[in-house]
Amino acid sequence: MTEVLVALAAMLAIAFVRVPIALAMGIVGIVGYAYMRDWNWAAAFATVQTKIYETGRNYTLSVVPLFILMGNLVTRAGLSQELYRAAYAFIGHLRGGLAMATVVACGGFGAICGSSIATAATFSKVAYPSMKKYGYSDRLATGAIAAGGTLGILIPPSTIMVIYGIMTGTNIGKLFAAGILPGILAVLLLCLAVQYVTWRDPAAGPPGERLTWRERFATLQGLGAFVAVGVALLAAVRFGGVAGDDAAVAGAIAVFALSLVYKGVTSVLALFVLVMGGIYGGVFTATEGAGVGATGALVIAAARRALDWRSLYAALVESARTTSMLFLILIGALMFADFVNITTMPKDIVAFVTRWELSPVMVVAAIMVIYVLLGTAMEELSMILLTVPVFFPLIVHLGLDPIWFGVLIVVVVEIGLISPPVGMNLFVLKTLIPQVPTATVFRGVLPFFVADCVRLAILISFPAIALYLPGLMK
Repeated sequence: MTEVLVALAAMLAIAFVRVPIALAMGIVGIVGYAYMRDWNWAAAFATVQTKIYETGRNYTLSVVPLFILMGNLVTRAGLSQELYRAAYAFIGHLRGGLAMATVVACGGFGAICGSSIATAATFSKVAYPSMKKYGYSDRLATGAIAAGGTLGILIPPSTIMVIYGIMTGTNIGKLFAAGILPGILAVLLLCLAVQYVTWRDPAAGPPGERLTWRERFATLQGLGAFVAVGVALLAAVRFGGVAGDDAAVAGAIAVFALSLVYKGVTSVLALFVLVMGGIYGGVFTATEGAGVGATGALVIAAARRALDWRSLYAALVESARTTSMLFLILIGALMFADFVNITTMPKDIVAFVTRWELSPVMVVAAIMVIYVLLGTAMEELSMILLTVPVFFPLIVHLGLDPIWFGVLIVVVVEIGLISPPVGMNLFVLKTLIPQVPTATVFRGVLPFFVADCVRLAILISFPAIALYLPGLMK
């Protein structure tokens, strides 16, 4: 265990002098591996070569650039404004309604985007001006945007879930399914946090304009057509003897065709149902679903006339840049994980838990506390990649479900994204809304931080919330 503790300290010291975290993890991993093999540098560098080659050619990892591309295309299609308008139409007239509409729209946007930072950045431009127009306090406005932005990595597709699945060998499709109900729970609790703030201070979130029901349903134009197609395909599979794969292909064609006619938020919601329904039903894998999603996002963006050659090129370059960054970090983390695995630390932790006869729930609760504390000082992806090799063997030893543990990790990462002083979403807001003081952003996010901690406690106490849908998958 001593070797790993020294390695962690060395890695943090290297990162402190502004060496990229991917290189810091890789350097410490290589040196540590050589040390554990009696300074056999040939073995250490052979491991490096193997990790780079295997990561680059890993078919399963192609889900990462495809989902990132899907999110970039949808972002350029202006979906965020459509989602916000639809959510505002139904709940904007309530006290704190615009803040709750922001949370709901962030959840919908996260179901396509998959990035918390992108979600927070997008809605800081979309939702903040509207809330200021209706007299919302900066505290509530920034808190709702920062907290709602975190939903991007829980509601599938989620890059964090993909990387966790790759590192632990957990089924990515089941991880995606496991994030749906906790994501809905997150939206509800964050909306309750908005209600708490406006209950304490009604002036913080005055109600917006009430729209007629006709105006509300106008934001969901085309919903009936998409539902009719879905029902027809399900009936054909159930009673008509149509194969599930054929129905999935027909559904994809129908979604793409209808998206050319109905260019509102409904077409994108239908795309999400198509992708997640296909993965959930076992019709295609997560990688194939990512390909369907990216293709659908391209069709939707083109149908909305929001995509020219220049914006398509920009989306491709941004996707390639983000993918390269993630792959470099992943390679460095895998090198560090190889070093950790040949030390005594995993066995020492298991022995410690066995010696003190700690219950599994107590162990998980302790791990979550560690993650919350680390989240206040470390970047979230690096934190996951560093700690999963240490804690995952213990979870397996205790007989706990790795899918449930993966959802808990994502929830903790969400908490880290809004945890002062280094919550990434907080700094995104401060950069894009510089007129709001940093202290105001920190204070505004506190009720939502508490709501996320309550959600974490609920998911630890009731694992069935995360495991129900994966248990029904084929």
